Amino acid sequence: MSRLGKLPVGLPNGVSATVANDTVKVKGPKGELSLVVSSLVTISEAEDKSLVVRPADESTRARAMWGTTRANIASMVKGVSEGFEENLELVGVGYRAAAQGRDLKLSLGFSHEVIYTPRPGITITAPKPTEIKIEGANKQEVGQTAAEIRKYRPPEPYKGKGIRLAGEHVRRKEGKKK
Repeated sequence: MSRLGKLPVGLPNGVSATVANDTVKVKGPKGELSLVVSSLVTISEAEDKSLVVRPADESTRARAMWGTTRANIASMVKGVSEGFEENLELVGVGYRAAAQGRDLKLSLGFSHEVIYTPRPGITITAPKPTEIKIEGANKQEVGQTAAEIRKYRPPEPYKGKGIRLAGEHVRRKEGKKK
């Protein structure tokens, strides 16, 4: 029995959801998201303006999809109402970031500057030259964008230079000894 799957997904004010066939669409002030749901779960709307997810049968696969589907729908509701954000820090001499329209211009110690163009629905800002703020309604796309930017220069263990998530601890190694 899924403890998480049993909970209904409440819809805050300003957020509406429609269930049609095998698709759930959630619309709110931050945008609109949709999810194609497996046939192993059924979704219904309750009287108190919430969505209820139930397994279609008692198979192991259906019970596994029950909690997962409910969590994905709850994430969509949070995304269209509040949105998600990810913060990155640039550590290193000369490492800089600047927003250039929709694009992000990165100076990371290469012989050239790196220009990153985000996917639709994602906004990137640089409040400081060493900070990057990624915002969007889709949790997966925000995290994927952060991972793609971090991939240009991941933090290295000897000096700690690179692009890291805000608050990320980089395990340092001891250098060469004489």
